[in-house]
Amino acid sequence: MQQTIRLGKRLIGVGALVAAGFLAGYLVSPHVRTEAAAQDAHADQGPEKWYCSMHPQIIRDRPGLCPICEMDLIPMPTSLVADAAPRELAVSETAAKLMDIQTSPVERRSVAVEVRMVGKVEYDETRVKSIAAWSPGRIDRLYVDFTGTRVRQGDHLVELYSPELISAQAELLQAVRAASRASTETSEYLKDSARTTLDASREKLRLLGLTNAQIGAIETSGEPLTHVTIYSPISGVVIGKMATEGMYVGTGSHIYTVADLSEVWVKLDAYESDLPWIRYGQQVTFTAEAHPGQVFKGWISFIAPTLDARTRTVKVRVNVPNADERIKPEMFVRAVVQSRVAQEGKVMHPDLAGKWTCPMHPSIVSGQAGRCDICEMDLVTTESLGYVAAEEDERLPLVIPASAPLITGKRAVVYVSKPGTEHPTFEGREIVLGPRAGDFYIVKGGLAEGERVVTSGGFKIDSALQIQAKPSMMNPEGEAMPDAHQHGEHAPASGTPAAIQPRCPVMDAPIDPSVYVEYEGKRVYFCCPGCDKKFLADPERYLDKLPQFQRSDDEPRAKTDHTNHNP
Repeated sequence: MQQTIRLGKRLIGVGALVAAGFLAGYLVSPHVRTEAAAQDAHADQGPEKWYCSMHPQIIRDRPGLCPICEMDLIPMPTSLVADAAPRELAVSETAAKLMDIQTSPVERRSVAVEVRMVGKVEYDETRVKSIAAWSPGRIDRLYVDFTGTRVRQGDHLVELYSPELISAQAELLQAVRAASRASTETSEYLKDSARTTLDASREKLRLLGLTNAQIGAIETSGEPLTHVTIYSPISGVVIGKMATEGMYVGTGSHIYTVADLSEVWVKLDAYESDLPWIRYGQQVTFTAEAHPGQVFKGWISFIAPTLDARTRTVKVRVNVPNADERIKPEMFVRAVVQSRVAQEGKVMHPDLAGKWTCPMHPSIVSGQAGRCDICEMDLVTTESLGYVAAEEDERLPLVIPASAPLITGKRAVVYVSKPGTEHPTFEGREIVLGPRAGDFYIVKGGLAEGERVVTSGGFKIDSALQIQAKPSMMNPEGEAMPDAHQHGEHAPASGTPAAIQPRCPVMDAPIDPSVYVEYEGKRVYFCCPGCDKKFLADPERYLDKLPQFQRSDDEPRAKTDHTNHNP
């Protein structure tokens, strides 16, 4: 029995060793296969060089980091075809794979832009009325005691005692009696004169704030009113109370402010980059914190003609129906505008094609010419306000992926894959871009539909062109770029640090004369801080790379202290 147990333990141990061997082989084999694949991929390219895709003038014989930007160096495709045109790069199939080049077609497609903005609800300025004294006097009664009170059109608000108004009423009654006497006269001149005086007296009272009904009541009763009543001109909410009972007021003194909240404004902040996608009459959807989950709608009625210098934004005004008054002034909102893009990057608004609208009230839309129901202005065509309506303008725009162009600020360069060539060939081409629409750029010139542009690997192609001194994104004329820290200067002058020791012994990069240490009575220069510490940790490793330490075998070497001179 014990022998059986020992035999079982041995079998378990052997099995564990076999499993461990398989596991080790499994873990090691991918690395071996990867290295073999990499060696096979570069076998036909001879000695491999490594360079920086951002600074192609940095070329090394082994992998490492770029001394300028510290990016990983990448393999340089050495299988470049020499007979390519000045603005073209032809590479082998293997080099194209190493550069990981991907292309996408230039095509016409429907693109939409979603513009997000934030803003605040405000009163509709056209629906705010001020209640003022039309004549000087004393306020004897205020019917609205506090702000926020709802009033209806025609509700009495103020009773005002005005001696001037009483005097004007007396003039009216005198004119009425004079007109009555003149009606029995035969002279037309006297009749006309009496009527003219009566009309002037009535108009004077109107200018002092009396209504036609009040004037008629005075004429009927034959007695002047001791107080004049001021009525609300609109229905709404009292949002301002500027007077108290017993106060003396002058002509034009503000007493109340009433606002109609059945329609409000939402003022949004749009950034400069959003302006190409915003048009009059566009529908805007927005949400408010007070009503989670509910979406409100409005229409753009005004876009400010100037930019706010402090916020760098433009005010966009949205008219919003608010019959239930759920949207309240001073609420913060988050708004979205959806814009479809047509040919030449214009905003499409097919719902308004061939329609007429009011510039002041874009919510008024008609199928024919006419007048606005609100302000009686002549309606204008939607096309005149910038809406795209004609069929020829609704063609889909020509677009490329946003990752395709290399943009320098003034120029936009793409690399176009040339079909029908023996080797993968890419042509650098300067193009004219329109605005960006989401993940795409609209193309205004330089490309044709159906061509394929590089969307991944463009910087590597550009770097390869720079290495060959061909025109590229950064060098449109094709001049060769200088090495790091040289900036196109000529050979260093005799006696300068760069002439004594041109390259860093650690990174093999051009030196920075301000970074050095004293070693054995001589200065050793480096490309950057950090290299000096590596040098001091093992100086003997780097001395053979330093010209100032090249000497004959019998030349003595003085042992001195070394000092770090990092700036």
